[in-house]
Amino acid sequence: MLKIVVTGSECTGKTTLARELALRHGTTCSAEYARRYLDEHPRLLTADDVEPIARGQRQAEDAAIAGARRLVILDTDLASTVVYARHYYGACPAWVEEAARSRLGDLYLLLHPDVPWVADGLYRDRPHLRDELHASFRDTLAKWGASICDVRGDWDTRRAMAAAAIDRLLAQADGQAWPIPGDW
Repeated sequence: MLKIVVTGSECTGKTTLARELALRHGTTCSAEYARRYLDEHPRLLTADDVEPIARGQRQAEDAAIAGARRLVILDTDLASTVVYARHYYGACPAWVEEAARSRLGDLYLLLHPDVPWVADGLYRDRPHLRDELHASFRDTLAKWGASICDVRGDWDTRRAMAAAAIDRLLAQADGQAWPIPGDW
């Protein structure tokens, strides 16, 4: 099972891209659990919410994986929970960090914050810190040894970059050479 994780800072198009990629590849897509949690608990979150969000995220990922055959698309994963917990509360529970590292995806499509901020009705409150969050995602994933594709540009360019990265991963999994040299 190949796990593709669409991740990054707030309001960069993660949910839309994850759904489009799942549809393109005829596979399942896990939803970002924090979004559901916020719907169920419409208030500002605290550090006490990190663990229930992590448990829900893990369950959402497992359900999507169980329904997939070869490829699954995750709209964020536990790495996002770690990055946001550190960003908002200065720390993350150790078990969440360990679970995130042990459940790494095969490819992280890290969406660059170079698209306009669009409020989505959730408690998104830091449009001015998207570059800082992007760096935190990049640094955390790199430290853990994750494969990262920095997806940037307008919406069509993002779709094309993400699709090409997935096609490359699938070709590699099939033992095929990829015609374009270099990084993701």
